[in-house]
Amino acid sequence: MAINVTPLEPWVQEKITGNRSGRLTRKLIEDYQLNKLQETIAWVSASSRFYRRLYQGLDCKITSLADLNKLPFTTSEDLKDYPLDFLCVSQDNISRIVTLQTSGTTGKPKRLFFSEPDQELTIDFFHHGMFTLIKPGDRVLILLPGETTGSVGDLLRLGLARAGVKGSVHGIVINPEATFEQIKREKINVLVGIPTQVLNLARFIDSRDESSSLNIKSVLLSTDYVPLTVVKELQRYWGCQVFNHYGMTEMGLGGGIECEGFCGYHLREADLYFEIIDPLTGTPVIDGRPGEVVFTTLTRSAMPLVRYRTGDISRFIPGICSCNTVLKRLERVKSRERVFLNETDYLTISDFDEVLFDFGDIIDFEVTLTEEAEQNRLNLNILLRKPIAADIEQPVLQSLAKIPSLKGGLQSNNLLVNLNFNLSTEIKAPQSTAKRQIQDRRRFARP
Repeated sequence: MAINVTPLEPWVQEKITGNRSGRLTRKLIEDYQLNKLQETIAWVSASSRFYRRLYQGLDCKITSLADLNKLPFTTSEDLKDYPLDFLCVSQDNISRIVTLQTSGTTGKPKRLFFSEPDQELTIDFFHHGMFTLIKPGDRVLILLPGETTGSVGDLLRLGLARAGVKGSVHGIVINPEATFEQIKREKINVLVGIPTQVLNLARFIDSRDESSSLNIKSVLLSTDYVPLTVVKELQRYWGCQVFNHYGMTEMGLGGGIECEGFCGYHLREADLYFEIIDPLTGTPVIDGRPGEVVFTTLTRSAMPLVRYRTGDISRFIPGICSCNTVLKRLERVKSRERVFLNETDYLTISDFDEVLFDFGDIIDFEVTLTEEAEQNRLNLNILLRKPIAADIEQPVLQSLAKIPSLKGGLQSNNLLVNLNFNLSTEIKAPQSTAKRQIQDRRRFARP
């Protein structure tokens, strides 16, 4: 069955050409991007203390997209060390400051600055990108922070209003009973939220035998890695379409979104230029090969970023999407937070998501690495929604053995595993959108 072209294409075309008539081509997109890259580099070179230092003595003139490779990267450490040096406008022109603490409570946070025009870009993306899964008259419950002006939930609400859709900002799911009641009371048919929280909400509703009473037609998952297990479970509970959004605060919250073909994120190419590089050498990889996602902002005024390394692993998907757009596709990203067991083998929280959320009675879990007698010890604190009659420990161990980095250690007994099961009748949701991480508490943590 034919599907509609992603709504991002006509939006990008209008931003590039000024109208939606004619046909968007890769040449039009790339000519526009080159022009915007030249403008951005000139702007930061003149206005940002950080980039003036970084580019001192360099030839920053680019006449092709490939010329961008001669410029150095920007890193998260740079944002932590020199946040004010990135500013290209007066602080009086800043309308929103976001502080990101990415490593527990230690270390410097990242600080991002946005002007009112910068935030308008995000609202505009939400307005048009959400047409992938909504239509005028829908009722959307936003399970993201939105109490503060300019926060992600607030900007999404404004974008939905422009699309003729009522968006209610609920915030993080703290009390699933209250969330469920609001869904029923307001006749919500679209949800936007954090993957694990939406899954746990669905399991709470299912435990009440109320799943069939809802009319959820689509769900958008955002802010964290989206396990395929979660997508399949939500489809099973509600019979809905489950879309995946890719973005980060550094991008201005929005980077790309899946279309109805569900085969990669279509990218926000009028506002962002994406590259995929070899994470070790920093050189570009051939389209279709995996590497690290790097982006440059094309239209931001307050705090533009040039060649920012995200740490995310993905690839450009070759070929044409089933929706026939000319926009590039990015494969679903893999978690950027890694914990190394040894020099070569590493774990991500997404490894555990994929195997543990297959168990319908697991609400959530925490993963901690410690050391015992110079051996790695894997500690899993698993939260269950109801008592389990059968022995669940052995099936969980068998599932963990599906994780390639754990398989050898489990089979040879070189990896110590401690499973701790707890019972809760309520969902204990986090108080923020911070990404879930493996806690590495070994004395000499691997790099």
